[in-house]
Amino acid sequence: MTHTLYDYSPWLFWDEASQEEKDRQAERQRELTERRPGCTFADHCFVSELASVQNEKLILGRGSYVAAGAYLSGTLTAGRDCTMNPYTVVRGDIRLGDAVRIGAHTSLLGFNHTFSDPDTEVHRQPITSRGIRVGDDVWIGSHVVVLDGVTVGDRAVVAAGAVVTKDVPAGAVVGGNPAKVLRWRVPELAPPAGQSATAERDRAGAVEGDRAVAVEGDLAGAVAAFADAARDQAERVLARCFSPEASGGLFADAPGAEPTVRAQCDAIEIADLLLGSAPPQLPAAEQAERLRSWQDPVTGMVGPLLPDGRRRPPESGLFDAGAAYHVLCVGYALDLLGSRFAGPVQVVAAAEAKDVIAGLERQPWASDAWHAGHWVDVLGTAFLWNRGHGDPGRPGAFDALFGWLLAHADPRTGMWGSPRPADGLLTIVNGFYRASRGTHAQFGLPLPYPEPVIDTVLEHARDPRWVRPERQNACNILDIAHPLWLTRHTGHRADEVTALARRLLADAIGHWTPGQGFGFLAPHPTTARAPAAAPGLQGTEMWLAIVWLLADLAGVADALGYRPRGVHRPEPAAPATP
Repeated sequence: MTHTLYDYSPWLFWDEASQEEKDRQAERQRELTERRPGCTFADHCFVSELASVQNEKLILGRGSYVAAGAYLSGTLTAGRDCTMNPYTVVRGDIRLGDAVRIGAHTSLLGFNHTFSDPDTEVHRQPITSRGIRVGDDVWIGSHVVVLDGVTVGDRAVVAAGAVVTKDVPAGAVVGGNPAKVLRWRVPELAPPAGQSATAERDRAGAVEGDRAVAVEGDLAGAVAAFADAARDQAERVLARCFSPEASGGLFADAPGAEPTVRAQCDAIEIADLLLGSAPPQLPAAEQAERLRSWQDPVTGMVGPLLPDGRRRPPESGLFDAGAAYHVLCVGYALDLLGSRFAGPVQVVAAAEAKDVIAGLERQPWASDAWHAGHWVDVLGTAFLWNRGHGDPGRPGAFDALFGWLLAHADPRTGMWGSPRPADGLLTIVNGFYRASRGTHAQFGLPLPYPEPVIDTVLEHARDPRWVRPERQNACNILDIAHPLWLTRHTGHRADEVTALARRLLADAIGHWTPGQGFGFLAPHPTTARAPAAAPGLQGTEMWLAIVWLLADLAGVADALGYRPRGVHRPEPAAPATP
């Protein structure tokens, strides 16, 4: 096979190649997708015929390319405009953001050989993989080696010849062996004066050490200390997110953000957990009456807040995307305040059994089980509130929901929907949490296949993309904790569940930022400027519930001194029949 100019300079291909050459490239990609079903290519990708592509999964975003001599294996997901230049080696579990440029002769090695047994040849010992994650707009020079477990933050630069053994902070320029911060490409991302990036990483390492001690040592004591601190700081956490001048006083998720319906409800949940009362900023009765007044009398839904404090009227049907989650958060917030919706959720009260089935059937179970589970959660919760108003719905509608779920649960996973090549079991586990929370958990009904649920969640929890401390977010960890709590009565693989809960709990209590609460995304030097890592009401409400669920699985929940009573309450919210 002869090489062409484009095999070594693929960035020229789509501008200069002949139509015959473009057709040949299209055939090359078609052959790869047929031979390896996990391969997908967006528009204007290029894969040299002189590259060795042995991936179980390879996803290239628009404008990404693989040059001659490159060696790819394992699972690689790359965003747009990413480059694997000549003779790069990209192996193991690798995820690249957008615009990641990798120089020639560079190796990203997302796996490692173990060598714990001195009497067994290394090549016969197991291989481990924590994976490598690279953010957006990253330049990795030539002859670089990036080792397993490393995260490279957004807008970082890795100098030629570097050996990267530790995480690279966002915006840093690193070089050397081992790589160290040389300067800052993005000065505003540099640590505060007097604190080096090395010190920041060392601090992160010390936190990891403290978490390890908590797992192996006095976990109950660490949990109790966390809960005491959170209670002492609760009023500060709420006050920083309250705007008294906004329409009579409204909460935003974080300082400087626009007020939202959910932020009012998150504040009520946090205050109930940590203070045992409504948020002190406004009288409880005033908060309850305002939430009740926001319910649209035609649809029974609560529309989103507009910047001027007014609400957008919800659209009719099952369900207005901007109003759907408000069925949960407003309903439970009212419950915590000793109140309830002013009337039924009318779009559900009017739904026939055939409407429920049609809605379930049109959900994207195969491609996005989380969104499908979200729809089920909203529907089930609307049935709950309507029953409180003495409205059980149209004949057969409630039964249609549970009958469909029973008939469509996968006995192999215990869940609904299908895994996706891009993120493994993530969406079906997350979708299972949402669907089961609003149905089986909320109404106290048994799951179809509880033990396979545990098997699936434990397998998912071994995926470092979602459970490494610096990669955790509230959604992904909640969606592990709740299904394991819901199925704990089986005793299936109980020791493994407890060990996982202890480890994740030690991580979770370390995510708290004093005086500010939890961010949705776990704090870490590589994500320090990510908006999702900023502490806010949503992250605080979710992580407080996660901490309780994990603590209960680990047998130390009594040390917390609180128990969720809202969206994430552990007990059924209603009996199975009206």
